[in-house]
Amino acid sequence: MPSLMNKESGWSDEVFSVLQNMGIRQVAYVPDAGHARIIELCQSDSHMRAVSLTTEEEGVALLAGAWLGGERGVLLMQSSGVGNCINMLAMIQECRIPFLTLIAMRGEWGEFNPWQVPMGQATGGLLRDMGVIVYRPDTTEQLMGAVNAAAQLAFAANRAVAVLISQQIIGFKNWQK
Repeated sequence: MPSLMNKESGWSDEVFSVLQNMGIRQVAYVPDAGHARIIELCQSDSHMRAVSLTTEEEGVALLAGAWLGGERGVLLMQSSGVGNCINMLAMIQECRIPFLTLIAMRGEWGEFNPWQVPMGQATGGLLRDMGVIVYRPDTTEQLMGAVNAAAQLAFAANRAVAVLISQQIIGFKNWQK
């Protein structure tokens, strides 16, 4: 897995605190360097169940089941995984199941992999087209407020809400190490 150049731990620790404060118990994720620190923190928290997925749409179903079982959850994924979830988001919308996702963006600022660009550029629009409310903070300082507001809206109003975490917040991926 690539390492991240700079930026990684501070914002991740703060986002994790927001997830704890919001009562998140189920954490679905596809392994990703951008979310690595949050995943580690969730795995070490005895009140959270971190579930590694083989594909992102499994996370949509897992979180729907968690909600039906009385627990709150979050899906951690890259923007490249959003396309895998499009059909599953119809269930979330139709059934008004709260859905919170934090998306590590690819295909934008500083991207080195041209295959990531098309989905990275389409992510926000695709989510909006599926009825998902999209927050896109520009700075680390705005990120905590966005995650908190997204969780509040998702769980209080039974809505699907995504927070897009830009590569400027995450940092460059370094494949040279």
